[in-house]
Amino acid sequence: MRIRKTSILTLLVFLSTSYSCREVAVPKPKGHFRIDLPQRQYVLFNDQPGKSGDMPFSFEYPAYGHLSFQVETGTEPGWFNIEFPDYRAKIYLTYKDVNNDFEGLMEQTYKMNVKNHIAKADAINEQAFNNQENKVYGILYDLKGNTASSVQFYVTDSINHYLRGSLYFSAEPNADSLAPVIEFFREDIIHLIETLKWIK
Repeated sequence: MRIRKTSILTLLVFLSTSYSCREVAVPKPKGHFRIDLPQRQYVLFNDQPGKSGDMPFSFEYPAYGHLSFQVETGTEPGWFNIEFPDYRAKIYLTYKDVNNDFEGLMEQTYKMNVKNHIAKADAINEQAFNNQENKVYGILYDLKGNTASSVQFYVTDSINHYLRGSLYFSAEPNADSLAPVIEFFREDIIHLIETLKWIK
C-alpha cells in the first residue's frame, strides 16, 4: 500500500510540475503595421512646360509626392496626380474651365464624391473653405468607413475655374489600419487648398 501511495504522489508531483512550467496561451489583440510618415515639407506647383497645359493656378504640394501628368491619347487635358509610391497612395486631380456649366460640374462632383460612395460610407462629413481674398471656395468631404476614397474635395472661383481631387490607396479599403495615413494626407490636401491661387 505504501508503494502505491508513493507512486501516486510522485506522479502527481511530476504532472503538476510539468503543467506549471507551461505558459498559458492568451489571445493577442489585433495589431497594425507601424507606418513611418515623412516630415512635412512643401514645394510650389506652377506650370510644368509641355506637361501641365499651362494650368491657371498654383498651390503648394508635399515634397515627398511626385507629379504625374496624364497625357495619353483620349485623356482629357487637366488630369494629373500627386503620387506617393511609398504609401501606395495618389491624389487624383482634375481641372476644368467653367463654361456656363458650373451647376453641371457641381452635380458631377456630387455624384462622384457622395452618391457613388454613400452605400459603403458610415458617414460623410463636409468642411467648407471660403477664401475671399484669393476667390477660392470649396468643400472637403471626409468619407468614413471602408470606402474606396476617404478624402475628396473641390475648389472653384464659381466663374472661371474648377478643380476637384480625391485621395485613393492601391490597397483594400480598411479604415482602421489606414487611419494614420489618411489623416496625414488629409492635412496635405488642406494645405494644398489653403495655398491655392488662380493665376489667370
